[in-house]
Amino acid sequence: MKLWKSLLAATAVAAVCIAGPAQAETKRIALVVKALGIGFFEAAAKGAEEAAKELGDVEIIYTGPTDTTAEGQIEVINALIAQKVDAIAISANDQDALVPALKKAMDRGITVISWDSGVAPEGRQLHLNPSSNPLIGNMIIKLAADHLPDGGDVAVLSASATATNQNTWIEEMNKVKDNYPGINVVATVYGDDLADKSYREAQGLMQTYPDLKAIIAPTSVGIVAAAQAVSDAEKAGQVNVTGLGLPSEMAGHIESGASKSFAIWNPIDLGYSATVLAYNLATGKAEAKPGAEIPMGRMGTLTLNDNNEGAMADPFVYDSSNINDFKDIF
Repeated sequence: MKLWKSLLAATAVAAVCIAGPAQAETKRIALVVKALGIGFFEAAAKGAEEAAKELGDVEIIYTGPTDTTAEGQIEVINALIAQKVDAIAISANDQDALVPALKKAMDRGITVISWDSGVAPEGRQLHLNPSSNPLIGNMIIKLAADHLPDGGDVAVLSASATATNQNTWIEEMNKVKDNYPGINVVATVYGDDLADKSYREAQGLMQTYPDLKAIIAPTSVGIVAAAQAVSDAEKAGQVNVTGLGLPSEMAGHIESGASKSFAIWNPIDLGYSATVLAYNLATGKAEAKPGAEIPMGRMGTLTLNDNNEGAMADPFVYDSSNINDFKDIF
């Protein structure tokens, strides 16, 4: 009997040796965006695919709702839980409403991070800010003030009233607005990242405030809609549209004079960084905790603060001097 058991054991060992080491299991990382069909997020998806190719054992699931609602994202999250993905990297439509669904995902062993627009800390392991929030807040009002040496009325056209990143940037902007003498912020309105609604809100601002000198739109959908509204009202050169936008979508408005300058980080880099971070957490190569330094591939290292948040890079200003160098990239 002992001899028989020994033969069985030897056979098992031989089988293992013949089979060789197990192949690495592909990690499925879901890049969840605010809504499908938005150029900024499509560019982020390109970065995610770049990271997947570099990492080698990653499959990207690019998904999101058809409109910018928390309810739509919750449906997407629940579907991803059912698919048993390895990681969810989400740009949130609502900081708090997504928490129960994302906690459920983490309870099932799914890595969860937020990027671009954050989730409350209890609903994710870390948050990747595109840049420093104070720097972005200062940048968006500076872009308006730089072209208003004598000051003037400016208004803000935001995305949804619950968008975490928009609200944070506007809050930071309001903290430093007194550093720009004569700049008067007269209103903040919301276009819900819908082109038609943002266009109407921009029209309403120009009608309500006839002395309006600038519209600040810290959203890639809103800035394009506002610039188009200014052009259609034949107020290019009178009302300057600025904020955060994509070079490919804003090049024509720079040329027309509806926008003198705007800023943005590279969304390709953002999608790339979010994917690498999610991968490193999902594979146990890094742990999200205050003070941690987590590799982001070619983008360097993300250093987490006490809220497990970190910034990717500084925003970059685009204007007539450089727009043609970037408009065909993203």
